[in-house]
Amino acid sequence: MNRDTLKGQWKQVKGRAKETWGKLTDDDLLRVEGNAERLAGLVQERYGVTRDEAGKQIDRFLEGIDDKPDARH
Repeated sequence: MNRDTLKGQWKQVKGRAKETWGKLTDDDLLRVEGNAERLAGLVQERYGVTRDEAGKQIDRFLEGIDDKPDARH
């Protein structure tokens, strides 16, 4: 998955995002609305990492989405 398709599939992957970044609240994830930049900003804020590191985490997360079939389907 790439950053462009994240928005269209956000409802399906936000649970995985919550598992990955447990410090993010459900409200945080609702506000992200699939926007990778917003997600990176929240990861940066909640985890005290640099913007670059947050971006790398987002990229790894998105790569992992393609590797893991959704157990709910």
